[in-house]
Amino acid sequence: MILNDKKALTEWDKFRESIRKSTPVDLTETLEAKKKRIAALEADPEAWKRYYFPQFFKYPSPKFHKAASNRIINKFQKLKHWYEVRHWARGLAKTTTTMMDVLYLVMTGKLKNIIYTSSTYDAAENFLTKYQSQLDSNQRLINDYGKQELPGSWTMGNFTTRKGVKMMALGAGQSPRGNGNEEIRPDCIIVDDFDTDSECLNPEIIDKKWNWFEQALFFTVDTAEPYLIIFLGNIIAEDCCVVRAGKMADHCETINIRENGKSVWPEKNSEADIDYQLSKVSYESGRKEMFNDPLSAGKTFKEITWGKCPPIKQLPFIVSYSDPATSNKDKPNAKSKAFNSCKVVVLLGYWKDKFYLYDCFDDNMSNDNFIDCMYQIDKEGSATVVYNYIENNTLQDPFWEQVLKPLLYEKRKEQGRATMLNVIPDGEKKGEKWFRIEATLEPLVRLGTLVFNQDKKENPHMKRMVAQFLTAKPTSKELGGPDATEGAVTKIKQKLAELNPQNSSFGARKTHSKRF
Repeated sequence: MILNDKKALTEWDKFRESIRKSTPVDLTETLEAKKKRIAALEADPEAWKRYYFPQFFKYPSPKFHKAASNRIINKFQKLKHWYEVRHWARGLAKTTTTMMDVLYLVMTGKLKNIIYTSSTYDAAENFLTKYQSQLDSNQRLINDYGKQELPGSWTMGNFTTRKGVKMMALGAGQSPRGNGNEEIRPDCIIVDDFDTDSECLNPEIIDKKWNWFEQALFFTVDTAEPYLIIFLGNIIAEDCCVVRAGKMADHCETINIRENGKSVWPEKNSEADIDYQLSKVSYESGRKEMFNDPLSAGKTFKEITWGKCPPIKQLPFIVSYSDPATSNKDKPNAKSKAFNSCKVVVLLGYWKDKFYLYDCFDDNMSNDNFIDCMYQIDKEGSATVVYNYIENNTLQDPFWEQVLKPLLYEKRKEQGRATMLNVIPDGEKKGEKWFRIEATLEPLVRLGTLVFNQDKKENPHMKRMVAQFLTAKPTSKELGGPDATEGAVTKIKQKLAELNPQNSSFGARKTHSKRF
């Protein structure tokens, strides 16, 4: 343990030294010029942060960073109380951005007593030591605001600056009562990484932690005085403390690694880097950590049936069903070719009372790639008659007409095809998505009559499809795969009913002596 403590201290010393080296000052600056510069920086919080914390600006700030900082700083200074929750995905610097925002308020005299809490005391102390390191080692802060370290009151996890600002680390469940800074009760509570994966499996623990936050910690602030509450953490479970906090906050913001299929911080996280990282973990892990979408096992589809698909040439026909996942709310225009969103194309056949999922494309992709997938699926099914459908409800119709149809024509020319892919827009009015999926597919999956192609078991698109089935529930954010599969099954049933109007029952119940 002592060796670990020594190693930790050595690492913190290195961190402090890096801060000192990254914040050089101009010792020849006059007092008048310094005052003028400080005033200009304080009038522009973004410039203030860039000057005092250059080590955190390796990449340009994304828009959501600037908006979040302006919101917290302005709201807290204009309003008496402010409560904000940031559901930012991994790698989006929620802790660092918040630290700079809070230190701005500390150095400009707006905050005097801060409690930093996390899942454990050690975690909270680790977060707070980053603040402490800036205060005692950042040469620019020291040069402009004076030495902050107060001898005798500068221990890790609990310290007070020379100007009387108190900061204390607190682990979940520890008593915060009586934590005053002379007459000043806490005016800022920061909650960071409060939830843990194991605790989220036990609702009683979540209830206990939430009650501690709401009852013991929250009420340490003075009702009559200004205070700031900041809750940080990505959503790792459907019910966790950071989700509950979001329902109570004045402002709750969810930022994923990608929005509308594109990196929200491309200067830092390139599309290639995001794809690579996601390719090295399961679909479920990627959704939880990068998209605030914790996928827990659903109760509808218990298991998948894998099997050998019959040769396509044996089938009288096969259905390709595509879901573009876009509508007129996306404002399709000439630039929409590059618009990325989760799109799905499935190839489904029927043989001897079973439906077979031969292949699929299920991923965030541009419209251009989506059309490529449609052509690819059509080619795979070309050993028999292929019916190519695309979902095209009233909201999606403008997108189909203005963007996708022209792309189909362009792809035909690129590929040198004699004819354009024959696509049938599916404009049928459908019921609510979840009920359609459950009613149509649950019996097939339960009875093993929806068979997934075992030859595609390791295909990443098929893995995403399977994950969406196994985690499917009414509240699921991503149901594109099951939805497209339901569309294909419905079209096959309609075709079979047309071909055999006297024999069009699928998954019929067995007779029962007590049922009419």
